[in-house]
Amino acid sequence: MHPYNRLPSSGHNSPSPPPSPLRSPRFRHSRSKAGGRFNQPGRTLIQRIVWHLLSVLIRRQGFFLFAPLLYISGMLLYMGSVSFEVVPVISHRPAPGSVYRSPQLYAKLRPEMDADNSSADAISTVWKHSYKGAEWRPCVNKSSGGLAESNGYIYIEANGGLNQQRTSICNAVAVAGYLNATLVIPNFHYHSIWRDPSKFRDIYDEDYFISMLENDVRVVNKVPEYLMERFDHNLSNVYNFRIKAWSPILYYKDAVLPRLLEEKVIRISPFANRLSFDSPPAVQRLRCLANYEALRFSSPILTLGETLVARMKERSSNYGGKYISVHLRFEEDMVAFSCCVFDGGEQENEDMKAARERGWRGKFSKPGRVIRPGAIRINGKCPLTPLEVGLMLRGMGFDKNTFIYLASGKIYNAEKTMAPLLEMFPNLQTKEMLASDEELAPFKNFSSRMAATDYTVCLHSEVFVTTQGGNFPHFLMGHRRYLYGGHSKTIRPDKRKLALLFDNPKIGWKTFKRQLLGMRTHGDSKGFELKRPNDSIYTFPCPDCMCRLNKTEDSRALSAT
Repeated sequence: MHPYNRLPSSGHNSPSPPPSPLRSPRFRHSRSKAGGRFNQPGRTLIQRIVWHLLSVLIRRQGFFLFAPLLYISGMLLYMGSVSFEVVPVISHRPAPGSVYRSPQLYAKLRPEMDADNSSADAISTVWKHSYKGAEWRPCVNKSSGGLAESNGYIYIEANGGLNQQRTSICNAVAVAGYLNATLVIPNFHYHSIWRDPSKFRDIYDEDYFISMLENDVRVVNKVPEYLMERFDHNLSNVYNFRIKAWSPILYYKDAVLPRLLEEKVIRISPFANRLSFDSPPAVQRLRCLANYEALRFSSPILTLGETLVARMKERSSNYGGKYISVHLRFEEDMVAFSCCVFDGGEQENEDMKAARERGWRGKFSKPGRVIRPGAIRINGKCPLTPLEVGLMLRGMGFDKNTFIYLASGKIYNAEKTMAPLLEMFPNLQTKEMLASDEELAPFKNFSSRMAATDYTVCLHSEVFVTTQGGNFPHFLMGHRRYLYGGHSKTIRPDKRKLALLFDNPKIGWKTFKRQLLGMRTHGDSKGFELKRPNDSIYTFPCPDCMCRLNKTEDSRALSAT
């Protein structure tokens, strides 16, 4: 007898599985007595319904394929019916140093600051460091012999502000001397930021410049007419070299000189930063000669600058004629360019957006550009405010009677931002305070001439304080080293450390002052620095422009004179 096959016949006979064993009679008997699985005593109606649903779901296992879809649909319905406004916001604490809290710190420290009478005469004792028992003296030698026949004329366009133009001038002297070429007085390119149409002779003493270089580099006012006829008397028709930034001097010999010999006139525009910092000694000597000896401000600028220096020394006579100069970069364009956030609120935000659009036309609003003001502040890239400059100087031991010369353009929101600095240093002076309107009138609408006046007053101060990078402080530090035995006599604050100090609401005056005095001492020790590879000779003139002189040799030289 064949077992019964439940599957349809497919032409093959296969045995069916054995039947399941019968359930235990005892089990069947207990179920019938209990009234079935779902009628157990002690369960409520709700429990029985839930139990029934679960049993159905377990029997129908395919349901679990659709369970994730049902879950997601339920969540979407829930999220659509609930307002996000009621969802709690997870707030994070700003990183130390990322927020401008200097006004709150000033309010906290001011009582102790005003009551502090422990400050010594800091301006007379600020510089104590010497360079290993020696000093440095200028030793730029001028040539005495004549010059060989010129290989042609080089015409350059100097772009940027006052000191970027100065870089171009000095580098052009070095290139012209190296190629045995004649340098045409550089043309200053008009820029939309500085908006100064001044020419070379408006800023510098042109005749003095030519005479100082006469035995080293030929310098003329213009290209001779017989050569200009070839170019329809238009310099824009002259072949223009596009030279990469920081090109080595050998590039000029290999690429520029052959074209110069062929054309007899070449143009290089733009020319800022088109020569490597590291060059042979002969090239460096010409740079030194141009920057520290040949470039002298024009008579009107020099006269006004020396007048302001004399007035500052007269007013600070109680301190031996010594004063501090501060280069403050808190003009509207600098604040806008930094992308830092201060305490001006929505008005500041609107002002900065407008200033960026005027000066840089969409550079800061490009798609995908992310600006992180907090990170910029932590990295020490934000310009110091007038209030922060005052806090720093008081912390470094300079008392409120110290005379300060402030070199700056038009300070942003000056009525508000300058008030704390004037409270801390009531003897603060600017060129507008020291000079009459009549004296300033010839310079008013010329930013480079005003900057040259500031440069002169800062150059002769006992202490120079830089608050932001740029060509102005870098050139000043080098020039001060050249004049003051190799020491820059400059305070360069550690702005990363300052950001943390200014954002510390728990710090007390004594701790704050101790930190700032340490920063001042460190600045003294860094006053003497020698030029390293890739350093600018205009910031570090030792040893290319200066010679080391031992103290014994120095005393012999003095006794001989």
